[in-house]
Amino acid sequence: MKYIRIWSILTALASCSLSGIVLAADATVAMNAAVPQNRIENLLVAKAGEGTILKIEFQQALQAAPSHFSIANPARLVFDLPNMGNGLGYATKVVNEGGLRSLNVVQAGDRTRLVLNLEKAMRFETRQEGKSLLIQLADAMSGNMDGAVPPQHFAGNDGQDGQSIRDIQFRRNKDGAGVVVVDLSASDTGIDIQQKGTKLVLSFKKTRLPDSLRKRLDVVDFATPVTEVSAKAVGQDVSMEIVPKGLWEHVAFQSDNQFIVEVRPVKEDPNKLFQGTRTGYQGDAISLNFQNIPLRELLHVFADITNFNIVVSDSVTGNVSLRLNDVPWDHALEIVLQQKNLAMRKSGNVLWIAPRDELAARDKLMAEARDAAEVAESPRLEVFQLNYQSVEDFVAMLKSGKADAKSSDKNSGFLSALGKVSIDKRTNQAFIYDVPTKLELIRGLLAKVDRPARQVLIEARIVEASDNFAKSLGARLGIHDTSINPVTDSNNLRFAIGGGLADTGAHTGQVATTPDFFKDATGSNFPAANVGAALGVTNSQVGAFSLILFNNAMTKFLNLEISALEADKRGKIISSPRVLTADQVEALIEQGTEVPYLSASSSGATSVSYKKAVLSLKVKPQITPEGSIVMSLEVNKDAPSQLYSTSYGIALDTKHIKTDVLVDNGGTVVIGGIYTQTESETNARIPLLGDLPYVGFFFRNKERQNLRTELLIFITPKIVSDIQSVK
Repeated sequence: MKYIRIWSILTALASCSLSGIVLAADATVAMNAAVPQNRIENLLVAKAGEGTILKIEFQQALQAAPSHFSIANPARLVFDLPNMGNGLGYATKVVNEGGLRSLNVVQAGDRTRLVLNLEKAMRFETRQEGKSLLIQLADAMSGNMDGAVPPQHFAGNDGQDGQSIRDIQFRRNKDGAGVVVVDLSASDTGIDIQQKGTKLVLSFKKTRLPDSLRKRLDVVDFATPVTEVSAKAVGQDVSMEIVPKGLWEHVAFQSDNQFIVEVRPVKEDPNKLFQGTRTGYQGDAISLNFQNIPLRELLHVFADITNFNIVVSDSVTGNVSLRLNDVPWDHALEIVLQQKNLAMRKSGNVLWIAPRDELAARDKLMAEARDAAEVAESPRLEVFQLNYQSVEDFVAMLKSGKADAKSSDKNSGFLSALGKVSIDKRTNQAFIYDVPTKLELIRGLLAKVDRPARQVLIEARIVEASDNFAKSLGARLGIHDTSINPVTDSNNLRFAIGGGLADTGAHTGQVATTPDFFKDATGSNFPAANVGAALGVTNSQVGAFSLILFNNAMTKFLNLEISALEADKRGKIISSPRVLTADQVEALIEQGTEVPYLSASSSGATSVSYKKAVLSLKVKPQITPEGSIVMSLEVNKDAPSQLYSTSYGIALDTKHIKTDVLVDNGGTVVIGGIYTQTESETNARIPLLGDLPYVGFFFRNKERQNLRTELLIFITPKIVSDIQSVK
């Protein structure tokens, strides 16, 4: 049997690859870079107690501490030395001292990068002594670390004076994770985040904390893994503690001046080797080369490689040959199990490996044993009092599922085969006779569902605004001559000019009745129209200006009338329905009229039916864990039309919107709007005469309209517990 751990090989290869990448990327820069003013003269490594000391000697003393960062997998420490050259004469050195395996010194242009390839993540401290820099490496599990994971560094400095924390916020995202948002005064604030035991500790370097933020936030009600967030000042720094519970993982990132930490819940899967949301294989890479090795011995090899204890069933036999190179160990184990038709069950850090059929039979026996143990319990009667939920709904939830052959009731996982339920509607109590295990389960279920429903007040504002404008301009022109008498002498040529046949006929004797000379004496009849009535402007009249020219004998008249009307109407209608309802309960409020109309049946008979023309608000709210409100909305505003009607009844003007929207508590959102604008211009004239310059105005009429309407719907939800008064 032979197996190989390849940590050192992988680390060396990764280091060489890193060096090659840096050199290749900066090849062009190095050609044109200035000569470094300082260089590394010597590098010494020595063992010191439980740690390792690395001493770097320079030609000149460093002006400032070098920037650095760490990599967890593979474990590395990286130091960047600006304006520095490599005077060692080599770029790679194998050390194998303590936890330090090797190091790389890579010069690119006028800077040098020192890469320390470690066996595992380690603590480190730096100290400058004259022209030397001391780097002390210590085991992360030693000293006063309490088994903490090495800190994760953000930003490349240790903070600057004058920086502060502006605000600390907590919220719950849609995946159930707790999100801590820290607003910073500067984006380059030095931040370390480290897991200490069951807590996350954030350290903000050289940062001030306002007195208003020095407090503990109890965030249990958000139903996230985080139960508490607290911040305090420690010397010149700010320390923040995030206290999660259960199984969780965290992600930290920075966006401009905001530092965000997400603590996500992790559902434990007993059959998964690694818990968490990461997909794919997460084991360390290994290389295996075996020929005809007994399968049981190979599984023992995996026990040595991993941190799991492996129990192998006696029925696992046979040999296996395989050759794997740089494969994650969990992937390699899966390949072996699939090849030999084996399965795995995980319990803590113990893996039980057996044939698939054997494990399936074991799982079935365990399920039957649980059922038998459950039936063996002595049942008892317990009374459950419901305060907020209907007892019928609660019992229906308990009985939902498939019918059990041993009982007349419908049983699910909440009731055993022996379970029986009776209810008393008057007192809203449930009497359940079942085994103690199921009664305890039902008691926990009741504590979660029998809670008072939070209430929400939803107010809608429907605003209809109109801005209408119309203008009409016209003229009437005519000639009236009263000196013209009827024809009495055929030798005399007589003529008459009038606005209509009645005027001319009166003077020629063709019409006996006296006409209305004011109307009939105009030859061009294009007065302005009453456009105000079309806009709904009451008591609107067309204005007129008239001019009459006549001779001394008052027998010849020239009549001119100019008429005009300009109407402007602005209006606003605000409808504000509001309704109060419980969380996740649909509510409806409406107000209006019912309009009759005739409807015909298939036999031809007619009857009167009614259609609602109402203002209605239908809503179903849902309060989210963050305190926002999700609403399914349907708003309707109908009214009898003033412009259209049929022989069957009056037409309806309809305004309707249906949508789902998420709104903050007390916030207002516009869920819809309709904007319409109608522009029209009408010209009526006598052909040719109406197109004449200057005088063509007397032979035409002009009308212009501009109608604008806008509809906006506003929604404002408020949780009742947050409302001081409702007006």
